[in-house]
Amino acid sequence: MVGINISENENIDRALKRFKKKYERSGVLKEYKKRTFFTKPSIEKRMERIKAKRRAYKENLRTQR
Repeated sequence: MVGINISENENIDRALKRFKKKYERSGVLKEYKKRTFFTKPSIEKRMERIKAKRRAYKENLRTQR
């Protein structure tokens, strides 16, 4: 569970911003979206291969500069 401590004189907007940042970094929403639907293992492997190709292509572009 994600939570923050708020001091007495802290602005609510600042505390909310801290909470949102901590929530996003924890990966709770990403994990929720991942678990909401089922993907076949073969499709997951295919997507991983596609992501790996994209990463390799981008890295290759960076090294060429």
